[in-house]
Amino acid sequence: MTTKESIITDLRETVGLQLSDPALVEAIAGGLGEVEAVLRNVARSDVAFVDEAASHLVQAGGKRFRPLFTLLAAQFAEGSTEEVITAAAAVELVHLATLYHDDVMDEATMRRGADSVNARWDNTIAILTGDFLFAHASRLVSDLGTDAARIIAETFGELVTGQMRETVGPAGGEDPVQHYLTVIDQKTGSLIATSGRYGGMFSGAEQHQIDALYRYGKIIGAAFQISDDVIDIASPADESGKTPGTDLREGVKTLPMLYALTESDGNGRLAELLSGPLTEAAQVDEALALLRASSGLPRARATLTEYSERATAELAVLPECPARDALRSVAEYLVARTH
Repeated sequence: MTTKESIITDLRETVGLQLSDPALVEAIAGGLGEVEAVLRNVARSDVAFVDEAASHLVQAGGKRFRPLFTLLAAQFAEGSTEEVITAAAAVELVHLATLYHDDVMDEATMRRGADSVNARWDNTIAILTGDFLFAHASRLVSDLGTDAARIIAETFGELVTGQMRETVGPAGGEDPVQHYLTVIDQKTGSLIATSGRYGGMFSGAEQHQIDALYRYGKIIGAAFQISDDVIDIASPADESGKTPGTDLREGVKTLPMLYALTESDGNGRLAELLSGPLTEAAQVDEALALLRASSGLPRARATLTEYSERATAELAVLPECPARDALRSVAEYLVARTH
């Protein structure tokens, strides 16, 4: 299998991307190759220690969905211009920087199959490395003009606000479900939305198309998180490839859990189990059984379907072409993978 074929196969398996048009396959695979080269170049440092820490996650790979979306969004106009490639690399650098910081807050020990930086070195190094990548992302965006710089600054603000909302939790009297949806809109949706916006902007798309790509990104980013929430509870490990109950072990209340807790008996044993991280396998199994029997999963799936339909509706203003079909396939995949 060629490298380009491998890239497309990986994207099909990880984000459900369906690319049937050979020209689009060539454009996307080639563009992602260029983005990868930029990432590896930008993450370098003359200081060996900084270079090793900064390149750690770049070399670990990942879905690269944000630059992928930037490249797809560019297909509705002039395609992958030099500015589009720069923008795609910048949004991925921002994403990587947040992962360094997330691992510190989550006390994670692994990331993308490798030791996390905070585990390999310490929290201070992980935080500073994230800051280093943020700085380089800002430098890349500065070459794209003042509008691009303003947009990424606003996106930084949304990312941080979403993280702070999650850390502090819902205020007294605030609906926990609405709080959660706002958090994922900001933490996950905001950067994906900016990815689509950049792709449209720097390929010369019309403003109404740029706006539609932005809204699609916002919605699809939240949908990714909801889809992951459902899989973490509903899917056996042999089907999803992931150990179910990760969120339970970390003490994170996800959408299916929040829905389940609104049931008339939701303040009983399940509420007790969900009051903090679960360290015993038997407790995780019990919580999973209760959640699978509750209305939380079907309600979360219904919300996910609504998000998928909203994202697909945003594509209506875009020209009918293989890129639009590809974006539709991602929205459909996020629902299909949870059943």
